[in-house]
Amino acid sequence: MRRAAQLGMSLIEIMVAIAIVATLIAMAMPSYSTWIQNTQIRTAADAILNGLQTAKNEAIRRNMAMQFRLVTGTNTQWAVNLSSNPDLDPPEFGRAAEEGSPNATIVLTPAGADTVTFSALGRVVSNADASPSLSMVEVDNPLITVEADRRKLRIVIPPGGAIRMCDPKVAAGDPRSC
Repeated sequence: MRRAAQLGMSLIEIMVAIAIVATLIAMAMPSYSTWIQNTQIRTAADAILNGLQTAKNEAIRRNMAMQFRLVTGTNTQWAVNLSSNPDLDPPEFGRAAEEGSPNATIVLTPAGADTVTFSALGRVVSNADASPSLSMVEVDNPLITVEADRRKLRIVIPPGGAIRMCDPKVAAGDPRSC
């Protein structure tokens, strides 16, 4: 008598396959979590950089001063206004704090500054309310516990208006370095 060929998999083979997949997922989870948190840093930094560039470009396009302001009490919410009446006029452009980077934190330089005004030539000028102009924003995520795994980003706003984002961990000579 001949035995029929076995079709499918046995219960033991399925259990071994599930154990292997579970082990691989368990090993990948910390890296995936760190990657997600670093992505939030990148999202927040990109959003702030886009807001600064929008304010600068609108100032040039309209041939009038435009103001970029990080909204106090939030990490990554910003608004772009005409600098003549920033508190009275509704924002021309903006970003909500909930958009993709809830865990990102920012450090502003100089301390207490949250506003920068661009002239019609795209240069940084004094703020209408005489507050200090924002010159640097550092974006971080405190949920990443291992300091070496953090990919902090820095946005530099020089007086000439050539805004750039850089990575403090990258070695000098690399275009991404600060």
